[in-house]
Amino acid sequence: MKRKKLLLTLFTACMLIASNVFITSCAKEGPAGKDGINGTNGTNGTNGANGADGADGTASCIECHSPAGIELAATQYELSKHSYGEAAFEEAGSTTCGPCHLSEAFKYVCANNTPSTFTLNTTTNKYVNDYFVAPTAAYGEITCGTCHSSIHTTYSTGDLALTTVAPVSMSMWGGAKTINAAADGGRSNLCIKCHQPRPFTASAGNGNVLDYVGIAANPTAVFYDPTSTTNLLKPAYRTHTHYGTAGAVFAGMGGVEFAGANSYLNSRHTIDASCQDCHMATMSGAAGGHSFKAKGNFNGCNAEGCHTGVSSSSTDYWTTPRAAVKAKLEELASLLQVNGVEILNRNPDAEANLWVSNTSNKYDGYLNIYDPINNPDFAANNPTGTFQNPSPSNSWTQDQKDFNLTLPKITLTNAQMGGIINFQLCLRDYSLGIHNYKYTMALLQNSIAVQ
Repeated sequence: MKRKKLLLTLFTACMLIASNVFITSCAKEGPAGKDGINGTNGTNGTNGANGADGADGTASCIECHSPAGIELAATQYELSKHSYGEAAFEEAGSTTCGPCHLSEAFKYVCANNTPSTFTLNTTTNKYVNDYFVAPTAAYGEITCGTCHSSIHTTYSTGDLALTTVAPVSMSMWGGAKTINAAADGGRSNLCIKCHQPRPFTASAGNGNVLDYVGIAANPTAVFYDPTSTTNLLKPAYRTHTHYGTAGAVFAGMGGVEFAGANSYLNSRHTIDASCQDCHMATMSGAAGGHSFKAKGNFNGCNAEGCHTGVSSSSTDYWTTPRAAVKAKLEELASLLQVNGVEILNRNPDAEANLWVSNTSNKYDGYLNIYDPINNPDFAANNPTGTFQNPSPSNSWTQDQKDFNLTLPKITLTNAQMGGIINFQLCLRDYSLGIHNYKYTMALLQNSIAVQ
């Protein structure tokens, strides 16, 4: 105990001495001397990537990130269906749907120039579509970086270059046809890369793409007979061209071209216009810009000397052609029957049927075939379908299988199958002929003539 007190006393004494020395030293310090001579200037920094004298970081960012630049585009993009992201979650992991629904998958097929051909597997004797993506890239919502894949590489406006403007090899034709929408520097090719139909394949045959030329050349031939063993495919409720038909219609090369009184010509839009002219015109309400919507916005029609005074009430360029196409869609649908029963399905649900307003009978383009499967993405597929399903699912209940057998069987000629394809193509183009009026009318009128 005494030892601890002694150590504490010595420590305290040392601290007092040290403090006194410090205070005394400060008190005796003399005045500061004059500043010394300035040193030699350092060398200039390395030039920046965007300026000869080294671009300021903030100034470089503002080239794009300004209220009138990316910030505005991002706000507009919130109105786009590309932005909703639902399909990205539904299709995540899909190597075949991914190239159009998933960001990384789209960039993958562009970077790898993935072919849209079909290759024969000599082991199975079935054709396989080569247009697919690696599983490691099958993910991601569509974002700015999907279409502008160079963002934040050089930090200049050049980063906004499009992911692709190359001509588009069409998957629906197995690569036999290519679209090159050359107007506006080929920018439409970026859109058409995804907005094209998926291929109709001989799923009950060798798996290759359907021969549209052969179907058109022999309209009276049997396409599907439930008693035959040589059918190319078995029709189902969801036997269809998928949804992105606008690119094929715009280019005038997506249909079954039956011979007829109407020649397969293209409207001026095909050569002179680009998708961006109308779908990215100056904003009007919720349409234009990076919303990519055109409905109700006629700024693109009236810009750059294309048209003048076009509006929703214009007869020559809007109401008359759309009414004519709508009438032909309804006429073709009414002729597509088997023993007096319509082949095409009706669906008045505006949420499920995106084309509900394009025909008076509210056709959705699917087939009127029974399908009671509960699909988590689509609820019940078609429990009220009229025709017997040629391929009942193992997941059906026995009652559903028994009921299916009581329904009439469907048969199809080439004329009917081609008419179905052309109806779906023109309905799901959504524009009622505005994208390519001449080609749309030729498809519909010649299809009607062969029924």
